[in-house]
Amino acid sequence: MNIFLTGAAGLIGGEVAARLLSAGHNVTALVHNNREILANNGSAVEPSEIVSGDVSQPLFGWNTAEWDRLTGAHDLLIHCAATVRFDLDDETYRRVNTGGAANAVEFARSGDMPILHVSTAYVCGTRNGPILEADRVPASGFANGYEASKASAEKLVRASGIPFAIARPSIVVGESETGLIRQFDTTYAAFKLIAEGRVGHMPARADATLDFVPLDHVAAGIVALAQNMRRAEGGAYHLVSGRPIPVQMFTDGIAAFPQFQRPKLVDPGSFDPAELPALERRLYKRVAGLYASYFQRNPQFDDRGAQEMTGLVCPPTGADYLHRLITHCIDVGFLKAE
Repeated sequence: MNIFLTGAAGLIGGEVAARLLSAGHNVTALVHNNREILANNGSAVEPSEIVSGDVSQPLFGWNTAEWDRLTGAHDLLIHCAATVRFDLDDETYRRVNTGGAANAVEFARSGDMPILHVSTAYVCGTRNGPILEADRVPASGFANGYEASKASAEKLVRASGIPFAIARPSIVVGESETGLIRQFDTTYAAFKLIAEGRVGHMPARADATLDFVPLDHVAAGIVALAQNMRRAEGGAYHLVSGRPIPVQMFTDGIAAFPQFQRPKLVDPGSFDPAELPALERRLYKRVAGLYASYFQRNPQFDDRGAQEMTGLVCPPTGADYLHRLITHCIDVGFLKAE
């Protein structure tokens, strides 16, 4: 296929590009500011063409001739581009995530091609318990602007009238076998503060879980959906662990390393960030607190549709996997060795 991929320089996009090229597809990679496209192992990815653009702008910021050239040359659009930060204003989320999806839909419509839209499993909002792939996306009840914007984007794609499929990763972390990840941001920033004791308290429910999913499973799932778009059309597919890690296992995994401190889990009803020490209070507000809601939720993402469509089952993600994630962070210097 001739595939147009937005967000190609991102963590997921780079690995997806590498796998699509390895499978023999032609890939046109859309980048914004960063033109360096890397697979997760750090190797350079050389797509068929790299084009610069801005998904938040009409026509991706191009002139009509460039728009017509590119929309007319592809069989499938994979829309990976989005901001995944949790600390932005509503207007930025509306412009980049929701508006970006709207412009991607117009790209697909102009080229008469389907769109594979990369969303998040957390469009379910703060619901707990079983979350089915076919469940209706709620209109409210989200933990942050990121989740709300991705939910709006999904609804827009569904209502567009063009053929679509939706991939929904959960919390994307390092590869299953090695823990390898080429960039440490978002979740990892909070993880570092917690592991190294600079944020020692987190509001958490006793039954909360963290759905850490290996990057290789997510990328393989997106590629498999892309190669089965006719069958996948109209569905949403959870690219998740299927076996979320209890928060207590997370704290036990940190405490297994003598150089780290076990974070204290506090009942959310009695947690007051104003009572934290000054430095911890600032770090909690700026970083760790942005992820606090994930320590208070227990969604159980059903991924039977994704398994059937892709033939993939996520590798085990229990205590041993968590140990590999932490060990990799130490080996590359992201976390302290002693």
